Amino acid sequence: MVCRSLSLSLLLSLSFSALPVFAEESPQDAQATNEVATEESAPASQESIEQEPAQEERPVASPMQTDAAADTEPMPQAKSIELDKPVSEQELITPPQEKPAEPEEKEKPQPKPQPAPAEPEVAPKLEGRPLRLLGAEVPPATATRLPWSPSQHFEGVYSATPILVVNGAEPGPTLCITAAIHGDELNGIETVRRVMYNLNPETLKGAVIGVPIVNMQGFHRSSRYLTDRRDLNRHFPGDRNGSSASRIARSFFDEVVVHCNAIVDLHTGSFYRTNLPQLRGDLTDPKVVKLTKGFGSTVVLHSDGAKGTLRHAAVAAGIPTVTLEAGAPMVLDELSVSHSVKGIRTLLNQLGMVSKFRLWGEPEPVYYNSTWQRATNGGIIFSKVQLGEFVSKGDLLGTVTNPITNVRNEIRSQYNGRILGMAMNQVVQPGFAAYHIGIEAPQEQISPPEEVVAEDTPAVIENDAGSDNGTRETTEDKPADQQTPASESDED
Repeated sequence: MVCRSLSLSLLLSLSFSALPVFAEESPQDAQATNEVATEESAPASQESIEQEPAQEERPVASPMQTDAAADTEPMPQAKSIELDKPVSEQELITPPQEKPAEPEEKEKPQPKPQPAPAEPEVAPKLEGRPLRLLGAEVPPATATRLPWSPSQHFEGVYSATPILVVNGAEPGPTLCITAAIHGDELNGIETVRRVMYNLNPETLKGAVIGVPIVNMQGFHRSSRYLTDRRDLNRHFPGDRNGSSASRIARSFFDEVVVHCNAIVDLHTGSFYRTNLPQLRGDLTDPKVVKLTKGFGSTVVLHSDGAKGTLRHAAVAAGIPTVTLEAGAPMVLDELSVSHSVKGIRTLLNQLGMVSKFRLWGEPEPVYYNSTWQRATNGGIIFSKVQLGEFVSKGDLLGTVTNPITNVRNEIRSQYNGRILGMAMNQVVQPGFAAYHIGIEAPQEQISPPEEVVAEDTPAVIENDAGSDNGTRETTEDKPADQQTPASESDED
C-alpha cells in the first residue's frame, strides 16, 4: 500500500509539473507558425502579382510558326483510286480518304544476329515522299482526286473543281498541268484527262498535279470569262481582299500553284482564232528554256507574259512555267490534243519522271519576235494560207469582202516568217488581228537551259495585296506598230 501510494503521488506530481511547460510552449509555437506562414505567403502573393502581367504579354505564335506546326500535324491520307473510273458528284465533293497513320510503337531491341557472309551491295531504291495538298496527304505510289473550291466566288454555290494527283513511288519534281483558265478553251481539258489517266504511280518519279478546269464558272457558261465578266488570267497571283476574280486567283495560287516545281498552262486561240501548237515562255529564264526543250518538235515563241497571267505570276515566284497554245476555242481539235499530249509525255521523260520516250521529227525553230497582221476593212475574211505555213514579205494572206458593196481588200504579209496563229473565216471589224506571224530568233538571244529539280519548300509570294493594280499589260515600252488591245493580243 505504501508503494502504491508513493507511485500514484509521483505520477500526479509529474503530470501537473508538465502542464505549464506545454501551456507555455503552445502560444510561442503558434506565433512562430503564423510568422512562418506569413513570410511564406507574402512572397507567393508578390510573385503572383508579378506573374499576372507576364501572362498578358505572352507572345503569340507567328503565321510561319503556325504553318510549320500544321505541317507536322497528321492529315487524312488520300486513298489511291483509278482516275479513269467514273465517279458520282458526291464522290467528287468527299473523295475517299484513310485515317492518319498512327505512330508506330518502338520495338524492343533484339539481340544482334551473327554477321552473314558479305554479298555484293545493291543500291537501295529511293522512296517517294507524301504530298500535302488541299487538306489531305497523298502517300507515294498513289493516284487520287481532290476537290478545290475557292474561298470567294461570285455565285452563291460554286461547284468543286477536281484536282487530279498522281504521286509517284520514287522522288522527283512536281509538275502541274492546268487547263481552262478560260472556260471556253476545251482542248486543254481533254489533254489533261489523257495525260493524267495514263500515268502509273508505281513507276512515276515525282508527282503530277492535273487541273482540267480551273475556271468552272466560265466552263458552265461556255464563256472565256468569269460570271462577273472578268478574265481570271489577268488577276494572278490574286488578292484575298480584292475582286471576286482576284480572290479566286489567290485561292488557286496558294492552295495549288505553290506546291509545283514547274507548270504547263494549256490554252487555245481566243475570239475565233486558232493557233499552231506552240510553246510560249520567257526565253531569258534558263529553267523556262529547259522546259521548252523538253516538248520535242514544238514551235517555241518568246514571250514574258502579261502581268496578271498565271505564267507571269508563277515565274515571278520562282516556278518555271510555259504556256502551250493549241487550236481554237469552243471546239475539240484531235490534232491539237494529240500533239499536246505527246509533248507533255515527252517533257515527263526529259524531266526523268517516266521512262517512256516519244519519237519526234526535226526540231521546230524558235521565234523570238512575232507580229500581228490586221484587217484594214470590215467584212467577211477568207484566208489563203494555213497554220504553220512559211510566208514571205508581200505574200497574200487573205481577203476581206464587204457583203453589202462587194468591195474586196487584200491582206498581204509585211514580214518573212511563219503563220503561228490566224483568224477563222468569219465577220471581222476594221483592225481585227487576223494573222500572227513568227520571226525566227538568233540563237545568241536564247539563254542556256537549266535543270528543273524538286524543291523542299513551296514558293512564297511576299506581296499579297494590290494585284488588281497593274494586272493589265502595259504597252508604253513597245513600238507603236506592236501596241495591241489586250482583247486582241491572243496572249495566253
